[in-house]
Amino acid sequence: MMTDVKSPLLHINEQIKSHCERVGRDPHSVQLLAVSKTRTADELAKLADQGQRHFGENYLQEALAKIAALRGRGLVWHFIGPIQSNKTRDIAAHFDWVHSVDRLKVARRLSEQRPPESAPLNLCIQVNVDDEASKSGVALAGVAELAAAVDALPNIRLRGLMAIPRADNDDGNRAAFRQLAMTLSQLRNTMPALDTLSMGMSADYPVAIEEGATVIRLGTALFGPRPPKA
Repeated sequence: MMTDVKSPLLHINEQIKSHCERVGRDPHSVQLLAVSKTRTADELAKLADQGQRHFGENYLQEALAKIAALRGRGLVWHFIGPIQSNKTRDIAAHFDWVHSVDRLKVARRLSEQRPPESAPLNLCIQVNVDDEASKSGVALAGVAELAAAVDALPNIRLRGLMAIPRADNDDGNRAAFRQLAMTLSQLRNTMPALDTLSMGMSADYPVAIEEGATVIRLGTALFGPRPPKA
């Protein structure tokens, strides 16, 4: 029974190592983030038993139940979904990372609501790298201004950028990933501590690694297809 669950994680970690070595990167420079929305606490626990520590959640109430169920395991929780203003207090209180900030208002609320006893909240700015009207994220032209404002806030630590490129780009999203990496490089001229490129999912993570991703967000590749809705 364990083999069926264990093999995808082992396979992905081997693939990360292989892709990194092929382009001269340290495999430890890429963090595997298990995208666990709609998955059960038991499914997460099985991955945690195999050594997976970082989990990404999109839906707050679902995530809070899993965080409570798996408390004490030393897991690192990332919020990666759209953020409504009325959800920032719980996100600030229960997560270690937030990847999906695209408005200063949200960043301010996370900063103000981060519990004083907690470490600074790691934060990435979500960039709408393909300028899609239906997708969240700040436009490329607005990244520098937003980053400077967010970086000045207390109780949070701006780490870098996140993007979800179009699903139908015919280059495996290489151009989009390269654009995000260039944008981070430009930001680092004035904010040298920035160190995170959250990009790449199950279908395109090898290209993302080649273009400098430091966090890849994988769900289906780890857990398999989601069961059909009832």
